[in-house]
Amino acid sequence: MADIRPSGYSKHRKKQTYTRRLGTRASPLQMLMSERVGGMLALLLVIAVLPLVLANNYQYDVAITIGINAIVVIGLNLLIGYAGQISLGHAGFFALGAYASAILTSRYGLHGALAMPLGALGVGLLAYIMARPILRLSGHYLAMATLGVGVIINIVISREAWLTGGPDGMYVPAMEVWGVELYGGQIWYWIVAAFLVLAIWISLNVIDSPVGRALRGLHGAEVAAEVAGVDTTRYKVMVFVLSAVMASVAGSLAAHFSEFVTPEKASFFHSILFVTMVVFGGMASTFGALVGAAVLTVLPQLLADFASYEHMILGLIMMTVMIFMPRGLVPTLSGLARRRGARR
Repeated sequence: MADIRPSGYSKHRKKQTYTRRLGTRASPLQMLMSERVGGMLALLLVIAVLPLVLANNYQYDVAITIGINAIVVIGLNLLIGYAGQISLGHAGFFALGAYASAILTSRYGLHGALAMPLGALGVGLLAYIMARPILRLSGHYLAMATLGVGVIINIVISREAWLTGGPDGMYVPAMEVWGVELYGGQIWYWIVAAFLVLAIWISLNVIDSPVGRALRGLHGAEVAAEVAGVDTTRYKVMVFVLSAVMASVAGSLAAHFSEFVTPEKASFFHSILFVTMVVFGGMASTFGALVGAAVLTVLPQLLADFASYEHMILGLIMMTVMIFMPRGLVPTLSGLARRRGARR
C-alpha cells in the first residue's frame, strides 16, 4: 500500500507545486510578490543598505539585537503561528545556548565556532526529551508547562555559580577566526545578518514542505489531522526542537557578541517579549515575526527620552495595534494592500 504523506500525495509521485496542482502557473509579478522571492530580495536589500544609514556603534548594536531577537522569534513563530503550540519558556533555550558557548569556550577552551553547534545539539536533545511529555498538553496547561521549563532553567543557571557564575554572570571570550578576534559592531552585523537570512530560508522551506502543511493541519484541527493520517506528535516534537535550536544559536551569537552573559537572558519577561513579538508582527507570517522583533526592539530605544512614561506609551501602542490589527502588523497591512490592488 502506498505511503500517504500529509500533503495527500504518495511518496512515489513526483513532487508537485501548488500552481501545478491547480493547473495554473504563477506570473512573474506573483512570484516577485511572494515571501520566498520578493520577501527575501527585500530583506537582502535592507541588509545591504542599512550600514549606509547606521552612524555609530550604538545603532549597530540595536541592529544586531534586532537580528538576534528575530532569529528566536522566527523559530518561535513556527511553533506558535503554524503548529498552534504556545511556549512561555523559550528564553530558557536562548540562555542555554548563550551559557553553552560561554562555558565551553571559557572553562574548556573550545573554539567559539565549535561551541555554538555543540550547544545547539545539546539544547536540541534536551528539547526532544522534554517535548514528548509536554506537548501532550494543550491550551493553558501547555503554557504553564513551558513556563515551568523556563523557570527551572533560570533557577539552575542562577544557583550553579561554580559553573555559570551565578547571578553575576560570566565572561565570554571573543570569537577568533584565523587568530583575529571578531570584535566590533560592523563585523558582527554581517555575521548576525547571515544567520538571520539562513533562519528565514529554513522557515520558508519548512512552511512550503509537507511538514508545513501538516503543521497547518494540526493547528486548524488536530483530531481531523490525526484522522487524515498525520502523526501530530511527531510534527509537534519536530517543530519544538527546531525552534529551540534556533533560540540556542541566537543565544550563542548574543553571548559572543556581548562577551558577557547573565541569568536575565532566561527570565520570564524575556520569554514573554519573544511571544509578544510573534503576536505583534503577525502569527503564521515569517516576515511578520521579523517586523515584530524589529519594532519591539527599536521602540524602547526611541521612548528612552520619556523614561517616566516609556512602559505606558509602549503598552498603548501595542494595545492599539492589537485592537485595530488583530491578525498582527504584517498580515493586516499585506491584506489591505492586496484588497486595494484587487479594486484597482
